[in-house]
Order: sequence, then structure tokens, then C-alpha cells
Amino acid sequence: MQHADARELNALGYAQELLRTMGGFSNFALSFSIISILTGAVTLYSHGLMMGGPAEMAFGWPLVSVFTLTVALSMAELASAIPTSGAMYHWASRLGGPGWSWFTAWFNIIGQLATLAGIDYGCALFVTPLAGLPATVRNVTIVYVVILCSHALINHVGIRLVAWLNDFSVTVHVVGVIAIVGAVVLFAPKQPVGFFFARVTSNTQGWPYWWAFVVGLLQAQWTFTGYDASASVSEETVDPRRRAPWGMVMAVVVSSAVGYILLAALTLAIPDIPSVLNARDAGGHEVPAVIAILTMALGDRTGALVTALAAMAMWFCGLAAVTWTSRVVYAFARDGGMPGSRLLRRVSAAHRTPVAAIWLSVAVAFAATVSSDTYAIVTSISVIGLYVSYIVPVYLIWRARGTTAEVARGPWHLGRFGAAINLIAIAWVVFITIILATPDNMRAAKTMTVLIVALGAWYLLEERHRFRGPAVVQRGEQA
Repeated sequence: MQHADARELNALGYAQELLRTMGGFSNFALSFSIISILTGAVTLYSHGLMMGGPAEMAFGWPLVSVFTLTVALSMAELASAIPTSGAMYHWASRLGGPGWSWFTAWFNIIGQLATLAGIDYGCALFVTPLAGLPATVRNVTIVYVVILCSHALINHVGIRLVAWLNDFSVTVHVVGVIAIVGAVVLFAPKQPVGFFFARVTSNTQGWPYWWAFVVGLLQAQWTFTGYDASASVSEETVDPRRRAPWGMVMAVVVSSAVGYILLAALTLAIPDIPSVLNARDAGGHEVPAVIAILTMALGDRTGALVTALAAMAMWFCGLAAVTWTSRVVYAFARDGGMPGSRLLRRVSAAHRTPVAAIWLSVAVAFAATVSSDTYAIVTSISVIGLYVSYIVPVYLIWRARGTTAEVARGPWHLGRFGAAINLIAIAWVVFITIILATPDNMRAAKTMTVLIVALGAWYLLEERHRFRGPAVVQRGEQA
């Protein structure tokens, strides 16, 4: 099977340089670990609770889940047709040309780097108090650096260890959710079931409830990012035309179901909303809402134990995120799209991993270190960047349907429902991008505007004349 996969990759214009050993479960585990309901849903729980109250969890989570699934289904079809590490930007190049490809790659990389920074910084926020350290900026930053370096070192060593740890990560997430839900259900005082559907907003901007609820969707939407990782490791997956699409779709479906159970248990354990949102430690530092809920509901010792399980899941999430980000950097550099491409496309002869791409990803994430008061802005930027890169090839495949530009279907496809699912996905991404760019004096929108202008100028002045696109397109043109 591996020889057949290598021949298919050669037909797309690339040699088999990365080690192809990942099975279907490992492919799913990578995306499931990056989605990580114990990271996104937990670290931004206070944002959702502040904006939409308990109803944000009851209605916002399933709403985002359904529409995210349309995006994942659309991308899965493309992953089956063009199984390469470049994923979105390869698809965009094949369907739209090098310009579409170049911008898609950069949006994806920007989104991934912001996501990695958000994941590991969020993990540091949980680990710091567990280590008995005051949650000062200095201490959190030190823990953050240690976490980043641990992820880089393990990814440097090789994909076999990463795949094994990601498989184990599924167990950690499942056990973590069972432990939290079980402890809360058995031992914590609980609100009436109707509390889960209470429409309450604690936003300080004076927004009406409907708008605060919509802004609060960031909690769920940031959680549902990173499932494209299954496509990004296509060149390391056996039979990727079938396994990568299923890995993406099942990661979203399983995370949606398990995440809803977790949110329901946490929300019903809230003693009262103001005390959770305003919780402080002995030094007066802000305590994440979930830690406050678990401590108030279960006591300091039990609360610390289940919080440690959540922190462990976050660590696994960050490990998978480094794998995901570095593969796209490597693939883009392989096609000459990155500054320093000659270095970034190198693969270690000893470990068969893109070492320079791994350490660059970690270094940029550290440079983008954020503080808790800007956390929602960074996560907004990561969601916008990623979903723009997700939806560009989806738009292009929708536009190409029924024309000579349409790519041949892989064994995993949407059949006659493809066009309708694509349109729903496009509409959802446009909606969520506008929503996430608007709040907080439009800081996320301003940041993304600066990046777009800078990328546009760079492309027009230099890359338009130099960048030729992925080898998959070049080889097709030569044919």
C-alpha cells in the first residue's frame, strides 16, 4: 500500500520524503487532538459565558457544530482528490492558479501560528497555578516557553512518537471528559436543568443579548479549528485518499458530541455566574472560569486533579498543532513560497522530519506570546485566518463544478449534494468572519487588514513574478 501511495504522490509531482506510517486512527487522532474540546471549549469558556450565558453553550455549540461540519465535508472531498501536505494551498492552486495558492497558504500559516500561540499559552495559564506558581505574566511566560520547547523536541525526533502520543491523546481527552463530567454529576451541587438554557449576558460593552450571543460563538468556532491537520499529514498517512477525509469529518463529529456533554456538565455546576467570571487567586490574579467552577464545585484538591487532566489534554493539543503547522510550512517552502525556503524544506536524514519548519513554527508562536486580556483577539485572528484558507478552495471547487477545471473525484466525495454543501459552508464562513472581526473596537479586523495589505503589496511587487505554484500544477502544465 505504501508503494502505491508513493507512486500517487510522484504523479502529483513530489517524491516521498516524509515517513509514511500513520494509520487511519492516528490520522483522526491528530485532528481530534488539535480540535481538543478540553482546550478550545475550556480556555474560552469565560468568553462564551460572559457573552451569551448558559444558553451560549446550549444553543451556540450545536449551531457552530452543524455549520462547521459543512466546511469539513467540503474540505474532505478535496483531501481525497489531492492528498498532499500542502492541503488547502495545493487545492487552491490546482483550481485557481498560483495567486490563489499563495494567499491561501499565507492565511493558513498565519491562522496556524496564531492558533499554536493560543493553545500553548492557554495551556500555560492552566499549568502555572497547578505548579504552585503565582499566575504572573513572568511565570506564565516561562511555563509557555517550556511547553513550546517540549512540543518542538518531540516533533523533531519523529512522526512515530508523535503518532503514538496523539493516539494516547484520544484516551486522555475521553478520560478527561469522563472524569470531569462524572465528578461534577456525582459530587457537585447542580443547577436545575433549565439553567442550561438561561439567556444571560454579562458583557461590559452594553450590547443587547442577541449580539452578545453571536460574538460569543467564538468559543465554539475556535474549538473547531485544526481538523485540516488530517489533510496536512496526507504524505505520512497510508491510503490518504480514504483515511484523511474520514479523519477530518469524524474529528468534528466526535468532538461535537463529546464537547456538548462536557459543556452541559460544567454549566450546570456553576454556583453563580458573577463569582465564576470574577474569580481571583490569593495573589489577586484572574482564575480561568473552568478552574473556578471545578474548585468551587469539587473543592481545591479534586478541582486541581480534574484541572490537571484538562491541562494534559491542552499539552497534547499543542503537540499536534506543531506537527500540523510545520507540515504546511515545509510544503510551502518545498514549492519556494517561503522566505528561506531552502532551509525550511530540508528533511532530517536521521528523523525524516522537517526540523527547520518545526523550530520556526515554535519560535514565531513565542514571538506572538499574548496576555490574557488580548487572548480573544488572538483567537479571533486564528479563526479568521484559518477559515479564509479553508473556504478559498471550497469556493474554487464550487465554481469549477461541471467545467473542465473540475478535479477528478477521489474515492471519498459528496456526490450530488456537493454544490449545496459548498454554498452553505461559504455562507457560514463569510458570516463568522464578519462577526469575529467586529468586536473589541475591531482590533482583529484592523490586524487582518494590515496583514492583507502587506501580503498584497508583497505579492504584487515580487511574488507575482516569481512564485509558480505547487509542483502538482507545474507538472500538470508540463503534461
